[in-house]
Amino acid sequence: MTIQDRGLSGGGDASRLIERPIEHHDAQLFGSDVVADTLRALDIPYIALNPGASFRGFHDSLVNHLGNEEPQMLLCLHEEHAVAIAQGWAKVTGKAMAVAVHSNVGLFHATMAIFNAWCDRMPMVVFGATGPVDAMHRRPWIDWIHTARDQGAIVRNYVKWDDQPASPGAAREALARAKWIAETIPQGPTYVNLDAGMQEAPLSEPLPDIQLDRLMPHVDYAPGAGAVADLARRLKSARRPVILVGRVSRSEAGWAQRIALAEATGARVLTDLKIGAGFPTDHPLSLAPPGVFPLPQAQAALDEADLVLSLDWVVLQGVLPAAKRPGAQIVHVSLDHHIHNGWSMDHQALTPVDAYIAADPDALVAELCREMDLAPSGTYRAAPQPEIAVPADPQAPLGVPDLARQLKRAVGDRAMSLLHLPLSWDGAFWPFRHPLDFLGSDGGGGIGGGPGISVGAALALRGMGRLPIAICGDGDFLMGVTALWTAVHYRIPLLVVVANNRSFYNDEVHQERVARMRGRPVENKWIGQKMADPEIDLAAMARAQGAVAFGPVRDRAAMDAAFAEAIRAVEQGGVAVVDVRVEPGYTPAMAGALTRESGSKA
Repeated sequence: MTIQDRGLSGGGDASRLIERPIEHHDAQLFGSDVVADTLRALDIPYIALNPGASFRGFHDSLVNHLGNEEPQMLLCLHEEHAVAIAQGWAKVTGKAMAVAVHSNVGLFHATMAIFNAWCDRMPMVVFGATGPVDAMHRRPWIDWIHTARDQGAIVRNYVKWDDQPASPGAAREALARAKWIAETIPQGPTYVNLDAGMQEAPLSEPLPDIQLDRLMPHVDYAPGAGAVADLARRLKSARRPVILVGRVSRSEAGWAQRIALAEATGARVLTDLKIGAGFPTDHPLSLAPPGVFPLPQAQAALDEADLVLSLDWVVLQGVLPAAKRPGAQIVHVSLDHHIHNGWSMDHQALTPVDAYIAADPDALVAELCREMDLAPSGTYRAAPQPEIAVPADPQAPLGVPDLARQLKRAVGDRAMSLLHLPLSWDGAFWPFRHPLDFLGSDGGGGIGGGPGISVGAALALRGMGRLPIAICGDGDFLMGVTALWTAVHYRIPLLVVVANNRSFYNDEVHQERVARMRGRPVENKWIGQKMADPEIDLAAMARAQGAVAFGPVRDRAAMDAAFAEAIRAVEQGGVAVVDVRVEPGYTPAMAGALTRESGSKA
């Protein structure tokens, strides 16, 4: 299908009118046209990319064969941003977006972001490309240094599957398999490397039609009836059950079912800031505010529980009772073992459990609701939430609690989504009342992913009536700031607030810990950490990307004014950045966990 056959189908999406190619009638089809047609048939709406000559044939097909629509290109200024945008998109939709990276060099740039997506269990299809596999067709120098014998080996240990198809027909099948595998839980990135020779070779005849849906059958991971009945009995007989809500979907139905299950069994529920919202944190059964590490009151309740039900909790070893008492039962529901390998330790420690149910956690809870004859509604009576504590002195230096309180007041009753949060965030600051209220962390601990992930999430949320807010640390923002250009260019509304402590403060905490252990001066912890002399103008960097920017904000009155103006700009379709100068600091639980000695429980 060419541009004139299709017309504009973007509807009210203004970004569809950006970068429109002139009309063209195809007289000859090429290998890359088959790849582009397959991508459209797979219903992938966007492909994020940083351009590269190795996929010039594929690029041409996306523009001149498909008309830069379905999928639409999202031009990015760095390959890490392209992958991060796809990760953010998946956090909201649960679906794979496409990414294209240039040859081995672009893939090297993308690796950190791909690892983030792998640890976060987020689907995407990453396209790479190589100089002609046939050496007789390589240009001197450049095609040789951009050709690798086994390019997929660069990422094979942290993608679910990779391939290098040698023909258009094989490429069509590879794309179907890549999307199918990426979106089958446990989800994750896949990689398809396109030979430049295959892309640019003309087709001698059209390929026969195939039924892509029959190549991508739905994989049902529902639990067995016996396992459901047994777990229902355990829950009904438990006196102090705890449910750990880990990797679950953004589904509103799944959210309501988890509420119904907790209320029917009286189970206390713990959630996690490493992953998206899975249970309302202001529900009376919420055990404690979510954190990267559990709070002491949560750990005390877990140590006393007689049944712990883990719904794919990420770090099970980190919360289980230190010494399992007689009668305490642990049931773990997960499919994550399907993708564990010997290269990455992201699978965490092998933890003793009493029952392991290999099932989709959402499907398991749905079956439990049917077994127990529950009627999920999603409604609940919220528990009172304390006001965020800040210094009484209005002249006191700003901290992250000040930022959280003022931002929360500025947002008011608007539906919002927190797309990214810094390590200094306290889970008690802001209750999560919807599965899209918070989307989780970067996954792999890769600093610099926050801005790109937030752009991709904001793209997926566009038109949903939710205010997209990312709160980034200054180090994270500085490494990823040019991702904002893509948001501005494609009219993706987004509010970014920078908690700017002018330091890589996480490492200051570690240096202080080492100094104390060794009897050395803690006063030196800032050396090699502080970003000062000169201080960096983050607002100017945001304006350079085309965003509206405010700051540096140094007091509460200025912060109120900046937030009000920034929210107005975002509601008018813009990208706004507010640089808030805050004093360094973590919650006690976070500081304690970060400085724990190696080998201790974390």
